[in-house]
Formats: sequence, structure tokens, C-alpha cells
Amino acid sequence: MPAVRVPPYLVVLTWISALLAVDRMIGGAASRAGEWALGAATWVILVALARREAPLARVQIAVVVAFATLVEYTFSAGLGVYTYRHHGVPAFVPPGHGLVYLGALDLGRQAWLRAHALRARILTATAVAAWAVWGLTLSPTLDVLGAFWALCLVVFLRWGRSPMTYVGAFVIVSWLEILGTATGAWHWAPWSPTGLVAQGNPPSGASGGYCWFDAAAIWLGPLILARWPARRAPHPDAVAEPAADPVVAA
Repeated sequence: MPAVRVPPYLVVLTWISALLAVDRMIGGAASRAGEWALGAATWVILVALARREAPLARVQIAVVVAFATLVEYTFSAGLGVYTYRHHGVPAFVPPGHGLVYLGALDLGRQAWLRAHALRARILTATAVAAWAVWGLTLSPTLDVLGAFWALCLVVFLRWGRSPMTYVGAFVIVSWLEILGTATGAWHWAPWSPTGLVAQGNPPSGASGGYCWFDAAAIWLGPLILARWPARRAPHPDAVAEPAADPVVAA
């Protein structure tokens, strides 16, 4: 009987949920050791899933990890735009960004979703717009940053090079942010460091901000791969390079 292969996006969603649950339980003297253990486990899962990806996707994952880590240390550890429960940048965060990108990429290439590409894009744009309006009007905390990022997501969905990946990013990142802030793994400051921009906890359109990571990977990945002196052969079960997103009327 052939083995059933679990789609990577389901692995990512499951691990995010489990990781945040465990992170909430550890504390005191065990918190640092537990954090490093979660980080090591996240790296193992990322590498295992990435080995089954095509070379281009593996390079894109590396770009996201590098870009996102720089952002984390600048805006969290440096400026305090958001802070983690144990402060600093937890060990599981850099590989976690790689998993989020891989999950978004995998969800966006699912045949059942791509068969309804236009509907998926419209539904995603509608959902993030409604969330942004709520953040500006009904939310206990005014959320201007979320509205700006929601606009970014809508723009990426309409004109981006890989809109179905952005649909996937909306699902994965929204789940991550809602669960992460609900469990207290991190907390967004009410205002930006300048004191000029109100922020939700989480910002309503956080996935729109994350789309910039995706855009960097989609842009830089092919450039890096084209200059790689010797590419490692993909895993025998590697997923083929995804076809271009369906061309749909918008």
C-alpha cells in the first residue's frame, strides 16, 4: 500500500500550532533550553521539507530566512515594534519564517485551489479588506498599520508575479499571527516607534507585510540560482518547479 504524503502546508500549520502550544507551557529556568530545542526541531522540519522541493524553491526559502531574520533583529530586537515573550528573537523564529514561506508556496500550488484561482484571490482580498475595516472602526485597538499592509496584499494579489502564493501567505500568516498573539508568544506595540502609526495586535493585514518576503524570494531566487556554481541534485521525490500562476481575468 503506497504511503500517504501529507502536503507540506498541513505540516506547517500543524507544527506552528504545536510549537506555540509548547512555547506557552515552558517558562522559568527551562524557557531558554526549551526555546533552543524548539528551534532545532523547527530547523529539522524545514530541512526535511525543503529537501523535497525543487532547487529554485530551496533557494527562495533561504532568501526568506535571511531577509526575515534581518527584519526580526531590526524591528523586534532593535526597535520594539513587537516583542516576544522571552524577549530577543527566539531560536525557532528564523527557520519558522522558512516554513511559513514553504507552506504558502505549497498551498498556492494545490490543484484544488488553483482550479478556482480567481475566486480564491477575490475571497482573500475581501477577507483582508473586511479585517482592515474592522481594525479601523470596531477594534478595541486602532490598527492603521494593518490597513496599510492589507492594501499591500490586495496590490500583490492583483499585480504580483505569484498571486496564488500570496493567497497561501494570507492563510498561513493569519493563522500564525492570530495564534501567536492569542497565546502571548509575541505582542505588537500599540504604536510604531515614531508614535505616528497605530498597530493592532496582530495587525489585520500582517500577511500583506509578509508578501514582501515572498516578493524578495520570487525576485532573487532565480537570480541566485542562475549564478550558483554547482547545484545539488534534488531529492528523488522532489516537487517539480511549480507552473506559472493561472492567468485569470481580474
